[in-house]
Amino acid sequence: MDWQNPPSPDEIIDIGKKKFFNYGKYIPWIVLGLIVILGLKGVIYSIGPDEVGVIQRFGKYIGLSSPGLHTKIPFGIDRVTPIKVEKIFKEEFGVRNTNTGLRTGYSYGSDLEESLMLTGDLNILDVRWIVQFKIKDPIKLLFVVRDPLKVIRDVSEIVMRRFVGDYTVDEVLTIKREEIDHLAQIEMQKILDDYQTGVQVITVKLLDVNPPDKVKPAFNEVNEAKQEKEKMINQAWEAYNKTIPKAKGEAERTIREAEGYSLDKINRAKGESERFLVTLGEYKKAPEITRKRLYLETLAEVLPKVKEKYIIDPRQSSILPLLDIGKKGELKQ
Repeated sequence: MDWQNPPSPDEIIDIGKKKFFNYGKYIPWIVLGLIVILGLKGVIYSIGPDEVGVIQRFGKYIGLSSPGLHTKIPFGIDRVTPIKVEKIFKEEFGVRNTNTGLRTGYSYGSDLEESLMLTGDLNILDVRWIVQFKIKDPIKLLFVVRDPLKVIRDVSEIVMRRFVGDYTVDEVLTIKREEIDHLAQIEMQKILDDYQTGVQVITVKLLDVNPPDKVKPAFNEVNEAKQEKEKMINQAWEAYNKTIPKAKGEAERTIREAEGYSLDKINRAKGESERFLVTLGEYKKAPEITRKRLYLETLAEVLPKVKEKYIIDPRQSSILPLLDIGKKGELKQ
């Protein structure tokens, strides 16, 4: 091109027309190629191993596709929505995690008032819990319920408020948590089945139950007072368990000793009476001999215990002349 003599505008237009007509014969092929590329991209699709594909033709459901590569009619005629049927989804209440993976992408804001609940004894608790679920019927999930995630959250909140309101604050904080989890899971599943959400509830679990921050100091004081009360009761029971069993043991020992003493006396009395009856029988057989034997047995038992012994003549009328007070133990005749 001669820059000293530049072309006029008409000449430039003529040059452009010539180039356009030279390359214009390729434009239909270029357009056709683009259409083919777009068509091929819309024909082939893949479904993951944990998914099923819900196929719609002109918006109407026509079937499901299994995991793997498949083809469909392009240009928006067929539409395939992959649904994860093996994944366990989790919704948190009182804490936030917006990565749910459901088709709606539904999420709440940062307002945590949903966790404030009223117990059966009119106390306020900050209840945080999770719900784990999976999709058991993707057709119902897509076509029956408009916003399944919001339904799950609303149902979970309603059910949890209901059961927390059936128990006292101490029960929710301590011994009834597992029972609330179990009952809430059953009730949630029943309601979601009635709504035909196509969702299966796997777990409902209370994560953290605390009084609200504004009343925590007062609540802690009440708990400390209760703990002190329990401590004093336990100490009293400890003293009781040490004293009462000991007293019962002493009483039992005294009773057993008394029973033993009574039995001994009874047996001795029975023995004495039997011996007396035997002696009486022998006495009746030989009175003189038995009398003399008893006399001698009595003397044999009594004499060893006597310090001073006096043998007196039966003919002696008085024993005073025989007593010598200054000499003890001396045998006089």
